[in-house]
Amino acid sequence: MTDTIEGGCRCGRVRYRLDLPALPRVYACHCRDCQTWSGSAFSLNTPLPEDTLSVTAGEPAIFELTSPDGSRTSRQRACPVCFTRIYNTNTRRPGVAGVRAGTLDRSDALAIVAHIWTKRKLEGIDIPTGVPVWDEGAPPDDFAQAVAGTQ
Repeated sequence: MTDTIEGGCRCGRVRYRLDLPALPRVYACHCRDCQTWSGSAFSLNTPLPEDTLSVTAGEPAIFELTSPDGSRTSRQRACPVCFTRIYNTNTRRPGVAGVRAGTLDRSDALAIVAHIWTKRKLEGIDIPTGVPVWDEGAPPDDFAQAVAGTQ
C-alpha cells in the first residue's frame, strides 16, 4: 500500500501525485544553476522513476534547455500561470524525473540526505555532521546510495 503523496504549483493549477510507499528522500544542490532557477541559496530535489509521477490537474508548460555541447537536453515542467518549476527530465538520465521537493504538499516532513556543489554554498548554511557532501557533483553510485538510504 502506498501513501498518498501529492504536490503542485503555488497557484494550484498544476497538481501531481507520486506513486511511492513513503515520502522521498531529497538532496540539496548549491550549484549556480539551482540558485538561479530557485532564486534561493539552493534547490531541493528528489530523483524518482518518471513512471511514479502523474500529473493529475492542469498542463505544465515545458521549457527545453540543451547543453552548450549538445550532449543533453533538460525539459523543465512548470506551471504556465504562476511559473513554479515542478519537475524536469534529462536525456542523460532517461526514465528519471527530478521533482522539486518544495512543491510537495508535505515538504516540511522531508529529510535532506545529501548536499552537492557545496563549493558554491552560501555562508550561514550549516550542513549537519554525517550528511554526505560533495564539493561538486557526486559520483553516481555514491549519490544513488545516499538518496536511496543505503550509504
